[in-house]
Amino acid sequence: MYRIQLATALCAAVIASSAVVQKAWADEHDRKTRITISEPMEIPGGKILQPGTYVLKLADEQDNRHTVYIQNERENHTYATVFAVANYRVKPTGKSVITFWETPAGQPKAIRAWFYPGEDYGQEFLYPKSRVTEINQVASQQVPEAPANVEPAPAPPEPEVAENAPPPAPPEVAPEPAPAPAPEPVAAAPAPAPAPVVVAEKTPPPAPAEIPHTAGSLPLLALFGFGALGLAVGVRSFAKRMS
Repeated sequence: MYRIQLATALCAAVIASSAVVQKAWADEHDRKTRITISEPMEIPGGKILQPGTYVLKLADEQDNRHTVYIQNERENHTYATVFAVANYRVKPTGKSVITFWETPAGQPKAIRAWFYPGEDYGQEFLYPKSRVTEINQVASQQVPEAPANVEPAPAPPEPEVAENAPPPAPPEVAPEPAPAPAPEPVAAAPAPAPAPVVVAEKTPPPAPAEIPHTAGSLPLLALFGFGALGLAVGVRSFAKRMS
């Protein structure tokens, strides 16, 4: 009887321990996290989570570890299936951390990212392009507020005026400078006189050179005489040859 009770207790302990290990492994695998909010919050898809307790966990997918289920506390109803991308943080913490986007005044805050305890990388939720544009406009219009409890600097004390003191002398006014004399008109330079026109006169043609006069006709007669003598000598010599 004792052995039966001991065996039953051991089996129950083994079953309980296996259930705890299975639950712990499931939490590590799907990163299941319970969150409790006290004010409405926006999630992708234009949905608003009302105050209450919700469960965030990853979809059981091997290739894609960036699909997040948002469910009720009993995990029997899914409010949204959100697609996300990796988001890095410098200093991990030992508890879950959720960050938010700044939204226009009067609107619920929009969940930006979810970090699981002890991890560097978290899940940054993806919103439609139009909603991202609105959020960026709000972020660019944020103006830093003045620090609280800052008292304005006291105004400097006014100088004391002695009684029966003579009134201060009026400030000296510098005399206005005399206007500069107007420049005298400059006479225009006379136009240059036109150059004289030179008309070339026709040069008379030179006179023909005169032939010098000879001394007389005597030399001409002597020339004819020598010619006749030479001709006679030639005729005589030709006659001798013919005879």
